[in-house]
Amino acid sequence: MATTQHYLWAGGHFLLLLAALRYFIASVTFSTISAWWYKAGFLGALVSYAIVCHKSLGIFQPNLAYVQKALTDENVQYFLLAFFWWSSKPVTIALMPYFVFSLFHALTFTRTTLMPRFLPPGPPATPGGPPQPHHLAKRLQLWVKANYDPAMRIVAFAELLIFVRVAFGAILFRNSLLTPLIYAHFLRQRYYHSGFTRNAIAVADARISAVINRPGLPPAVPMVWGRIREMVGRWAGGVLEQQAGQGARRD
Repeated sequence: MATTQHYLWAGGHFLLLLAALRYFIASVTFSTISAWWYKAGFLGALVSYAIVCHKSLGIFQPNLAYVQKALTDENVQYFLLAFFWWSSKPVTIALMPYFVFSLFHALTFTRTTLMPRFLPPGPPATPGGPPQPHHLAKRLQLWVKANYDPAMRIVAFAELLIFVRVAFGAILFRNSLLTPLIYAHFLRQRYYHSGFTRNAIAVADARISAVINRPGLPPAVPMVWGRIREMVGRWAGGVLEQQAGQGARRD
């Protein structure tokens, strides 16, 4: 049976979905919209992730071991990032990864908690066996299972686009100069924890390299790109090697 905490967790995801969808529609149609919707979306994320972090880490303990464990937890990283976005100037695309996560959580909550309360169960698979879920619940489960990996790939590429957006935003003074630095650290953690992120970076690197190395470009262009790749590799590699000894986590 779902608890009050579970309903609050789901409520955060539904709030995020509603607010983010409203904000996306306004952005696509170039309509004026209050930043309240943006902040409401990330408020939903903060509620949901706070509950998940509390369940996985327990009550806060003022010691180094707890802090180290929390900072390497993926849910804590997304919680802290959500707080940063919530407290910063709106960046529309920053809502996209959270929107995708919340979509799948909300659909699963609907299938496992809401549908059994309002839809009659199906007939038993075998005589005398337990009743089966409603056929709509089965179809929803199959859709979630079939589309989860493609959705996570979309999230990984969206997170790379967010970095490009905030990097150019810093140059054009559309967001803080601190924003790309903070987000780069987040991406470095995602590279270690997520195979989807590693794959997205590999694909992006291959495509950029193919364009950079085309005949006709000045020789300095591929040299600069190679230098950038080397610097990024060294910057990310030091932390990755340090964390590798702690054991990898599955997506």
